[in-house]
Amino acid sequence: MAKQKEIKTNAMRILDRLKIAYTHQSYECGEFIDGIETADKLRLPHELVYKTLVTTGAGGQYFVFVLPIEEELDMKKAAKAVGEKSVSMIHVKDITAVTGYVRGGCTAIGMKKQYRTVISDRAEGLERIYVSGGKIGCQIMLAPGDLCKAVQGSFGDILVE
Repeated sequence: MAKQKEIKTNAMRILDRLKIAYTHQSYECGEFIDGIETADKLRLPHELVYKTLVTTGAGGQYFVFVLPIEEELDMKKAAKAVGEKSVSMIHVKDITAVTGYVRGGCTAIGMKKQYRTVISDRAEGLERIYVSGGKIGCQIMLAPGDLCKAVQGSFGDILVE
């Protein structure tokens, strides 16, 4: 019997190239489900599962924020973290054009362009976190510092208190 070839996403190929250790989990999912549903489906602790949000600044540039699934992005803190006066969420219909990923499969790793990325400083103290693997139905587990390295990002205070 032929060995089934493992299908890797662009994000996984980038992590492999950077020699960053990760594991991935797949799950059945035909369409978008939010991070909480994803965590529940995979029986993962909510505090370890992170979502990726894309914003635009006043000058038209894009910024990426990675934060726990149950938390909310504080727009003022986010803007301050990237040196902008303000940021706002991009429209859902623009996600694929801006990132190269679809809603529900968006990850900061391997977007069309390398956008400035800020990861919630809450992740810094964790051994591992889960982020989208770059397609719906795939999650990647890796060390927060390794994610930061892979996206050339930084950690920051970006959450609503």
